[in-house]
Amino acid sequence: MNNVHQIERLWTVDDVSAYLGVPVKTLYQWKWRGEGPPVRKIGRHLRYDPASVKAWVSQAA
Repeated sequence: MNNVHQIERLWTVDDVSAYLGVPVKTLYQWKWRGEGPPVRKIGRHLRYDPASVKAWVSQAA
């Protein structure tokens, strides 16, 4: 049995931008300032855990 389908994929900057309704540039500024939802750098790419982004939104509201 393949468990890959049970793992939720990480969100890209574009995914989070669409979800939050903020520009991609804002997400990069937040990361640089240490603000915004938790983010991980994987290689050269920023990735977000969807559950962490949703939790951040709940706390920030």
